[in-house]
Amino acid sequence: MTTGLKLRAEEPADLEVVSAAVQDAVFTVQDAQWRKAARRFTIGLQRFRWEASDAAGKGERVPAVLAVESVLSVKARKVALGRPQAVASILSLQFEPAAEPPGGVLVLVLAGGGEIAVEVECVELVLGDIGDAREALARPDHDSAPD
Repeated sequence: MTTGLKLRAEEPADLEVVSAAVQDAVFTVQDAQWRKAARRFTIGLQRFRWEASDAAGKGERVPAVLAVESVLSVKARKVALGRPQAVASILSLQFEPAAEPPGGVLVLVLAGGGEIAVEVECVELVLGDIGDAREALARPDHDSAPD
């Protein structure tokens, strides 16, 4: 396995870099899990490697995990929760601060208008590649379905 990307966010400003790294990552609904007792939300992703992509070719995808800690609640809107094999694509991560910092809501904005809102006590998340990259089926195109 090649050395993969590992990012940590501990402040809202750190999320910009993580958001760029997960743009166009795809996952199945069953790979998004909230462990209430552990206060952890995780998603197993197939991340598009924009950092290793050039303008030509299909690019690469790599398996990765996004883990959010200090989670108070998770809500989904326009996500096919009843279809575990349904595929979702992340467009961006956004943070809506609470009235009293450091808490707030981390919003995973999904293609097709869906979103997952993760209420957190503070910003504490890690993104890490967990396997080898493979050639993507197609380069992400926001005008078509995810690969």
